[in-house]
Amino acid sequence: MPSVAVIDYGMGNLHSISKALQYAEPDVNIFLTSDADTILAADRIVFPGVGGIRDCIQALEKHHLKTVINEVATTKPFLGICLGMQALLSNSEENEGIDCLNIIPGHVHRFAKNMTDAQGDKLKIPHMGWNNVNQENKNHPLWKKIPQHSRFYFVHSYYVNPDEPHVSAATTDYPEAFSCALKYKNIFAVQFHPEKSQTVGIQLLQNFLHWDGTN
Repeated sequence: MPSVAVIDYGMGNLHSISKALQYAEPDVNIFLTSDADTILAADRIVFPGVGGIRDCIQALEKHHLKTVINEVATTKPFLGICLGMQALLSNSEENEGIDCLNIIPGHVHRFAKNMTDAQGDKLKIPHMGWNNVNQENKNHPLWKKIPQHSRFYFVHSYYVNPDEPHVSAATTDYPEAFSCALKYKNIFAVQFHPEKSQTVGIQLLQNFLHWDGTN
């Protein structure tokens, strides 16, 4: 049976994403693990995360996972989720500037203060709740059977800005458009939480479990 390593570095809704993956494809073997050999042996990789980027990078260093992630992120179908997405970029504004894994060239920015919606009402930070997702590359395998402008669940105060615009696979407005999904070689990464996004989230996970890592 195909195997999926969900990288466990102590940050993220690890059991929730593992259960959602198993629900999406009951025959897949899911391993929640920080063991390098298990991660390297898996057919697919999921890199979740919630919290702060400084704690994330420190936890990866503590578990000796930075080198492992760099290797599997270039060789296997790889899904980054939320903080796991942000960690793939070059650096983040969080904590007065943090170097990230630099796998996808780009930067992580904080939402501006005092943002307002079209009616002039102040928008809260973090961006939390359901929002529409505009697929920029509708033919990507991970969008299969997911209607354009489907609503996914978000919780974040920072957003990604890839150096190359074509890396963006989808955008969401808050209030301006920002990249909420990235496609980069064999990597697909999302800012929203598919495990909390009901039917469309499960469909995205199922698509990932059948994806060969090509666009």
